[in-house]
Amino acid sequence: MKSEVKARSAAKGRRLGAFVFLSPGVTYLIVLLLVPLALVLSNTVFQRGRFGGVVYEFTTENFERLVDPLYLGVVGVSLKLATLTTLIALLIGYPTAYLIAQLPPKWKTVALVAIVLPFWTNFIIRVYAWIILLSGPGVINSLLGTDMELLYKQGTIVVGLLYSYLPLMVLPLYSAIERLDPQLREASANLGASAFTTFRKVTLPLTVPGVMTGCLFVFVPSFGNFVIPEILGGSKSIMVGNLIRDQFLKARDWPFGSTLALALIAVLIVLLLVQARVARRA
Repeated sequence: MKSEVKARSAAKGRRLGAFVFLSPGVTYLIVLLLVPLALVLSNTVFQRGRFGGVVYEFTTENFERLVDPLYLGVVGVSLKLATLTTLIALLIGYPTAYLIAQLPPKWKTVALVAIVLPFWTNFIIRVYAWIILLSGPGVINSLLGTDMELLYKQGTIVVGLLYSYLPLMVLPLYSAIERLDPQLREASANLGASAFTTFRKVTLPLTVPGVMTGCLFVFVPSFGNFVIPEILGGSKSIMVGNLIRDQFLKARDWPFGSTLALALIAVLIVLLLVQARVARRA
């Protein structure tokens, strides 16, 4: 009887401890994620007020406007720039992560610190630094001896996104490559495979989860970013993030802005599911 009482008391203590430790995180998710998401979701079926805000009258117009060619064009530009940024980040990030993984332990730490070092500087400052580099009489034109206009183009946006999010590609790839068993590559070499064949048939397939994670980490913030297009792209290059921002702050069309935000969230959820499925298969 006493043992049962002690067991119940211990179980109750464990439940209380779990509640105490989990309550801050659960409260954070509810207050700062679920409640705002519920508000965004509810606004999508209402109308814009005459002077902005929300009029609580049911409508489906917001979802119909999503397929307007104007907004689809903005989504297409965002997909193109985010995809291009992700591909370039992968082409640069994979060799970088592979080389870091081959370094001695002491130099691995130095290389990883160098990778994350830009994150120690304010994001806006880092983006504005590119204006100094790419402006008409800036550093790039001085080094090349030219007077080209490098700012306010889609290529400039890709450069800014790549610079900002490249570490998010390198770190997952490094983690995936570092966990590889070196004996697998040694066995491949002993069986007569070349270095390229070993990479293609052993290293690359085993690091697919890291590749997918890195691509997701770069694509998601690139797709929804509005600061870099605003600063480096000018008014000619509008991405989804700028469109959502303008609906809330300039047009004051909160219902349509909420609908755009919900569509963006839906796209990101689909990408997360695809990444999880590919990672499980790999």
